[in-house]
Amino acid sequence: LSSLKKFDEIKKANQAAAKKIVEDQLSSSSEDDDEDAEVKQGKILDKTFTIYTSQTDGDASELERTRQYMNEAFQSGAMTCLICIASVKRNQAVWSCCGCFCIFHLVCIQKWAKDSLFLVSSPLTDDDFGKKDYPWPCPKCRFEYKRSETPSRYYCYCGKVENPTVDPWLVPHSCGQICEREFKPSCGHKCLLLCHPGPCPPCPKMVTITCHCKKAKPVARRCSAKEWSCRLPCGRTLLCGQHTCENPCHAGDCQPCPRVSKQPCICGRQTAERLCASPQWQCDQVCGKCLPCGNHTCEQVCHAGPCGDCPRSGKRCCPCGKTKFTLPCTEDVPTCGDSCDKILECGIHKCSQRCHRGPCEICRQEVEKQCRCGKHTKRMPCHKPYLCETKCTKIRDCQKHQCRRKCCSGNCPPCDQICGRTLGCRNHKCPSGCHRGSCNPCPETVDVKCNCGKTVIKVPCGRERTIRPPKCKQLCSRPPACHHSTQEKHYCHFGQCPPCRQPCQKMLTCGHLCPVSCHDKALVRQTGFHQSAGPWEQPSEPAFIQTALPCPPCEVPIPVECLGQHEVSPLPCHSANPYSCKRFCGRLLDCQNHTCMKECHHVSKLNGSADGKKVGPECSQCEEECTKPRPSGCPHRCVLPCHPGDCPSCLQMLKIKCHCKLSVLYVECLKLTCADLKEKELLISCKNQCPKELPCGHRCKEICHSGSCPLNCSQKVKLRCLCKRLKKEVQCSKIQDGQVSLECDALCKEMKRKASEAELEAFENRLKGRRKNKRRKDEVEVEQSSWQKYKNLIMLPVFGVAVVMV
Repeated sequence: LSSLKKFDEIKKANQAAAKKIVEDQLSSSSEDDDEDAEVKQGKILDKTFTIYTSQTDGDASELERTRQYMNEAFQSGAMTCLICIASVKRNQAVWSCCGCFCIFHLVCIQKWAKDSLFLVSSPLTDDDFGKKDYPWPCPKCRFEYKRSETPSRYYCYCGKVENPTVDPWLVPHSCGQICEREFKPSCGHKCLLLCHPGPCPPCPKMVTITCHCKKAKPVARRCSAKEWSCRLPCGRTLLCGQHTCENPCHAGDCQPCPRVSKQPCICGRQTAERLCASPQWQCDQVCGKCLPCGNHTCEQVCHAGPCGDCPRSGKRCCPCGKTKFTLPCTEDVPTCGDSCDKILECGIHKCSQRCHRGPCEICRQEVEKQCRCGKHTKRMPCHKPYLCETKCTKIRDCQKHQCRRKCCSGNCPPCDQICGRTLGCRNHKCPSGCHRGSCNPCPETVDVKCNCGKTVIKVPCGRERTIRPPKCKQLCSRPPACHHSTQEKHYCHFGQCPPCRQPCQKMLTCGHLCPVSCHDKALVRQTGFHQSAGPWEQPSEPAFIQTALPCPPCEVPIPVECLGQHEVSPLPCHSANPYSCKRFCGRLLDCQNHTCMKECHHVSKLNGSADGKKVGPECSQCEEECTKPRPSGCPHRCVLPCHPGDCPSCLQMLKIKCHCKLSVLYVECLKLTCADLKEKELLISCKNQCPKELPCGHRCKEICHSGSCPLNCSQKVKLRCLCKRLKKEVQCSKIQDGQVSLECDALCKEMKRKASEAELEAFENRLKGRRKNKRRKDEVEVEQSSWQKYKNLIMLPVFGVAVVMV
């Protein structure tokens, strides 16, 4: 179970990795994303070249080489480290060679420099190590750098900023500042582009300068092309001193004089036609002039100046050089008779012959010789070399192969075999001699082509398997796979063409053209159950197959009227049949009051009638009661069912109460509803006196009436003064209105004064009685209360009239 579980995990991981690769491939082929990336890349390039093009009036012809390097920096996979054969990404530290401008990973170039220095200095002894600063080469152009120039930090292209930040709106590994590197060859100006990869473009500055011969007037020219020729004859005097340069105005020294003239040789004996540029020449005749000794002649070939002294004059040595003689130049020097003693060719022994002329003989002494490897000795003539047959077993400097040379002295030569190791590209083998360390990067380049082969990019060998094909701007030339004569325009690509999105335009049975997208190569999910071969097989997702689908039903809108002729709606052509709009029929029934409440339905036309609003036999029959409004006040319904026209008059009797609500009256409904206000007032009245009480307390004198009773009460009441002595009969309504009042006279006032005095006297008597009670505790005096005393004098107002109670 554990092994099966592990197998499932590995299988899922592999499937996820494969799915990711497919998604990346599909996403990389998206034309929209590619177009957005191209627009963004174009903006960045324009921003980088803005300052330069402003100096050249928009001319960017000199920027093609720099543009190529920058395009490679943007293109995924184009920038490849030749040491590790891997892509150089935006967020990786890099180093750029100043000779070939090739980009390497910083870690890779540091390892390369370290290995190169080690291989160069490894054959040295400990005494010599470190005394010489050995260089290390660029892996691509072999440009040599000193040990001190080994990169240790990550800088931008112009070298101003350390560890430049990753900015999506700048060239990768650029700081975004102005480059300001000096142009090569140096002209005193600096580069105006933003920090960029590759070489700097030619200097765009304008300078005023004259031609090479200095004859023409100074003109304004680009600093990068300031050297110019006026095309006039040069006119400078040539080295011969006789002629002038006839070539057009040119740079540098004039060419040798091309004219031919008669020139004497050095000794002056012969004359020949020769180039004016080389006047001195030697003939092949011996000088032959008599030397100062008078016995010999000069044996030198054609020379200038005096011949010199005789070489046989003065003191001369014997052949061995031990004895000197002073003899005339006509006599030869004799041998001295002593031994020669010159060192022989062996470098060890001396010549044992007597002084002699000519070379010494070879060394013939027998010596004990040691072979070159030092393992064997042998007695043999000194002049013969001694080489044994023992083969050297030392490992050569490649650290792989043995020397295998016979009688090796120990200083084994470099390995003469071919390295033959597979390079990092996995396509070629190392052609160099057998060596230690890493092999040089593969120098080959491979063309990566688009599908049509018209767009080609060169990539380092080994990267062709991982780099994306170039984006080709040529249109795809494959024939269409559907029924259309031409396919939609799209760019060159690998794999199958995208699905055709043109309208199908096939003729349908209804006569319309199919408007949907082409469906000759539609992807359809494959149905069917697949039996797995075993537990190791992952249940696969349903596959899709390409097949031609039939045209869908016609969707062209056709105006169709509903069954009840209520509306006209556009329906798809394939379902353009009469339909129900789901509304109520709405046709006016025979009762002329209601409409058909059936759902929209077909109505047959009667007697050829063209009116679409008339009711038909299919409509419903009205079964409702009459709901027409009744006359005002009639509470009865119409006795007829729902009918056209006006309802008949109501003949029923109404049972109603009179205005005073005491009597019940029976009135004909028709009379009541047709009467006006006065007649209704009389019909509802019971003709009796109104039983309601007025505000004054008297009964209303009117006949049964509607509304409130009148306020003018005619009842007679008695009116008294305040002291209740005077009285008078007056109409009740006048008292209510305050029109009549009764004032007290002088007698009334006198009676009131006497009453107050009597009350005061009674009060004093009560005070005296209290004092007597203290003396007579046994006696109890019953005194009348105030109510008993003054009850006869209290006046009660009744209905506005003062009443005196006695």
